Amino acid sequence: MNEVKTFRLDGVDIEFSEGDTIMDAALRAGAYIPHLCHNPEFTPHGSCRVCIVEVNGGQVSACTQPAAAGLEVDNASDAIVEERRNLLQMLFVEGNHMCPGCEKSGACQLQAVAYYTGMLSPHYTHFFPQRSVDASHPDTAIDFNRCILCELCVRASRDVDHKNVFSLRGRGIDTQLTINSPSGKLGDSTFAATDKAAHVCPVGAILPKHRGYEQPIGNRLYDRQPISVVGDVAAYEPGNKGDGHD
Repeated sequence: MNEVKTFRLDGVDIEFSEGDTIMDAALRAGAYIPHLCHNPEFTPHGSCRVCIVEVNGGQVSACTQPAAAGLEVDNASDAIVEERRNLLQMLFVEGNHMCPGCEKSGACQLQAVAYYTGMLSPHYTHFFPQRSVDASHPDTAIDFNRCILCELCVRASRDVDHKNVFSLRGRGIDTQLTINSPSGKLGDSTFAATDKAAHVCPVGAILPKHRGYEQPIGNRLYDRQPISVVGDVAAYEPGNKGDGHD
């Protein structure tokens, strides 16, 4: 009989299997660790750092840290929550996120995680970068103002769709999402509305055209239940009401 292996997350024993990360085991157990760039369908790479937890006195990304027996994982201390708020505040000011006028409001992971952590103001000075909207594709539009560089669309297009439509270029604050096509426009690429990459954006950067604001305020995904209850993957699963793809 195989011995059950566990670690402790905020004082609760979490079972894990060989090869699990802390995030894998926590999600399976129904324990919510805030995150944005993680999707269990793709190899994690810890780019957003929102899933930071404290393990035996040091901070690590829960999505990349292997689970191990006996670990003491702190997911909810004041210091961890404050660090997450700072990361979220920086994401809000580095882009142009106008939640009241965004079609994704109420079904946006960035917004939902901000509420969950108590981040109710951006705190830092807004950068107001000059970013474009690409509406060249017949079925899908991209608003680069809302992109948080999570690379979910990059990984989905590369690993699932096998098209490599998206990539990141630049460094630091100059990093930006780009379209791999002769013109640099989505409409001139091999992208299709049926691609996995069309449905993984955790914010309102990649949206279907010819429809919008179909769910009224109060009936959207995270209006009904907080992200800690609903989970994150539900936000971009086709067919989920409130996600813009139902």
